[in-house]
Amino acid sequence: MTTELLGIALIFGITIALSIPLGRYMARVYAGERTLLDPVLGPLERLFLRISGIDTLREMTWKEHLKALLTINLVWFLWAMFVLTNQSWLPWNPDGNPDMTPDLAFNTAISFLVNCNLQHYSGETGVSYFTQIFCLNFLQFVSAGTGMAAAVIVFKAIRDKQTTQLGNFYDFFLKSCTRVLLPLSLIVAVTLVFNGTPMNLEGKASYVSMQGDSVQVSQGPAAAMIAIKHIGTNGGGYFGVNSAHPLENPSYFTMIVELLAQTIIPLGMIFALGYYIRNRKFSYMVFGVMTVGFLALLAPAVWSEVQGNPAIAQLGISQPGGSMEGKEVRFGSVASAYWSIITTVISTGSVNAMHDSTMPLSGMAELLSMMTNAFYGGCGVGILNFYIFIILAVFISGLMVGRTPEFMGKKVEGREMKIAMIVALLHPLLIMAGTAIASYLAAGDVNMGWWYVNAEGQPNTATAWLNNPGFHGFSEMLYEYTSSSANNGSGFEGLGDNNPFWNITTGICLIFSRFLPIIGPVAIAGLLASKKYIPESAGTLRTDTGTFGIMVFAVIVILAALAFFPALALGPLAEYFSI
Repeated sequence: MTTELLGIALIFGITIALSIPLGRYMARVYAGERTLLDPVLGPLERLFLRISGIDTLREMTWKEHLKALLTINLVWFLWAMFVLTNQSWLPWNPDGNPDMTPDLAFNTAISFLVNCNLQHYSGETGVSYFTQIFCLNFLQFVSAGTGMAAAVIVFKAIRDKQTTQLGNFYDFFLKSCTRVLLPLSLIVAVTLVFNGTPMNLEGKASYVSMQGDSVQVSQGPAAAMIAIKHIGTNGGGYFGVNSAHPLENPSYFTMIVELLAQTIIPLGMIFALGYYIRNRKFSYMVFGVMTVGFLALLAPAVWSEVQGNPAIAQLGISQPGGSMEGKEVRFGSVASAYWSIITTVISTGSVNAMHDSTMPLSGMAELLSMMTNAFYGGCGVGILNFYIFIILAVFISGLMVGRTPEFMGKKVEGREMKIAMIVALLHPLLIMAGTAIASYLAAGDVNMGWWYVNAEGQPNTATAWLNNPGFHGFSEMLYEYTSSSANNGSGFEGLGDNNPFWNITTGICLIFSRFLPIIGPVAIAGLLASKKYIPESAGTLRTDTGTFGIMVFAVIVILAALAFFPALALGPLAEYFSI
């Protein structure tokens, strides 16, 4: 067990060591400075810009940024809907996978568009190779690039003293894809291929197991998708069981690679912020708060899984590896607990063990990781979520000392606070409202008609969603909406979610929870950037200190506790005390 603990400590240490130089590199890329990859990727970018006719030298206001971002995302959504509903006749479908139903296609298109990758289908049977490459892989690149570009807009607004011109969205977006996502994805994909992950266009392979059974195993362009799903903090599984599949995650070494892959850009963006705005102390404050939050969530999850299941212990059965239900023997309970918190804190959503099988306290830690939605976070959007809490902390601190709240030399006034509060309250609203509706329908055993169709194609009641009754069944529904609102994508997979009710309601949740938390921070940053700069004085609240970090952490904890404790008490906490 000590070796397993040392293993996750080493992985986290390596991640930090790699993310600092990556952050410096990304800051240079976004600032337009020369880097080592210029001779290789510069011509490719210029060719793309020449073909598209985009002028990246034309700077945009924050409103123009958002207009470009939302417009291009609409185009991508329409493309995804076309491919998903027509994949049966499109090329590269050797296994003959059928078209998706409209409601499932809507959910899948939205999910991959918003960097969530909530999957109500199984990868082996749900999509073709053409769909994997030209739809889902494509969306995993551009959705991550969109989040990173939005973060850089905020970076520039913080750095510049007074301006309405905040760079060019397409410039930030293109560089995110070509200079960061593409090189890192190539490294991870090649590593996976050399360790046994498929990368071909062949159909299912047959083999005879040791029991003498004939087994069909899916192949295809797996390595490419697995690489970008982690580098871009997307999380969608090429195979149905995600990174618990032996071809998607062949060994402990590939597990380390995939953990590093999904963590390095979110941490790198924190350090990139410090280098870009020329205030590394501020980025250290952000990193410190996020890391304290991450460790506070990791500790109970690891402890709970190592202790094992008390119901089994009462029978006198030894559990030397901890709670191994739903875990991979190759990885163990400690590594699975670490992955479960990494993937929910960072909003990747990939899994190497089944979250539905984790102990109640671990499930609560996973839920809290997504409910706070402020520690590390996904590519770019993690910084945006944290920015909202910074604005709230600045405002509260100003009230406490009787001064007009200021952030980086700009007054935070009513308009900015209204936007920040709308964004902060949206997350619990989507989670609580969705869970309340689903729980009401399930508790009343309501006949859902066409909204819920069982495996035989017949309408069924809402209770058929749940494979587990009571507290755990409630947690399954709570987790689904939490995962959707946090743009995470993981799930308590005892829930029957491939039906119109869950596909449509979570799809709507995904739309609001992705774009409003991007629109809000960009709008606040743009409004602050246009204001007159106020030089620092003796009474200025410094936001790059440990004291302010404690204030931000307190704001996050209080808001999360007030919003979500009642729901957690009805789900994982009640389950924990009932064992």
